Amino acid sequence: MLNTEKEPMTNISSQVYTTKDYFMFKPVNGNRNLNELHIRRLKESMKSNYLFTVIIVNENYRIIDGQHRFEVIKDLQLPLNYIICKGYGLAEVQILNQNSKNWTADDFMEGYCDLGKNDYIIYREFKQKYGFGYYECMGMLIGSASSGSAYRKIFDNGTFKVTNYENACKNADLICMIEPYYSGYKRRAFVYAMLQMFKNQNFEFTEFIQKLKTQPTALVDCVDTKQYVSLIEEIYNYRRREKVNLRY
Repeated sequence: MLNTEKEPMTNISSQVYTTKDYFMFKPVNGNRNLNELHIRRLKESMKSNYLFTVIIVNENYRIIDGQHRFEVIKDLQLPLNYIICKGYGLAEVQILNQNSKNWTADDFMEGYCDLGKNDYIIYREFKQKYGFGYYECMGMLIGSASSGSAYRKIFDNGTFKVTNYENACKNADLICMIEPYYSGYKRRAFVYAMLQMFKNQNFEFTEFIQKLKTQPTALVDCVDTKQYVSLIEEIYNYRRREKVNLRY
């Protein structure tokens, strides 16, 4: 092991270095926010038993892996061991973190917001405004009731795009109007069902609300979107002379 208090040569990428010059290192732009609980637990552990560990940095001393450990080591003024991997950036940060501790949707959201991705900034504002879940917000902002796994893959890899923000807000406002008649109005399957209704030319939201007023307990929890659609159709056709098909 090479002990050094000065900046090492960046053309060496496989050697372990040790330093206490903590100001050399910076986080990668877009990396997830630090977990204070995790930092506290690490600090208690390292205070009593500082085992050998290394952090990974790139040639610019941006921390690729070990941000939490770095913060604790710096705070406790312990020797910092690190290796240099040239060319590493946010993509490698995400891969390494996924292998050790799964990133949440919030982690990806904050990361891409830090990188200035406008669609993620819009997503964050929309989610904070309406309080729907991750997949529900993605579905409304994309304008499609697809599977959650499909949304998450797009969201995680940084290619999430808002298709129509004004329409998403309109749909969210309408769904929120159902709250007095159904406490589960934010459930994913129900939101997806309503997104399908909004695209059905036979569906009139004002008429649906009127039917809910006359049947305030008719809307109940369902197991999936398909069942919600059938229930919505049943409520919608209540005492209606001309029945409409809302399932297709």
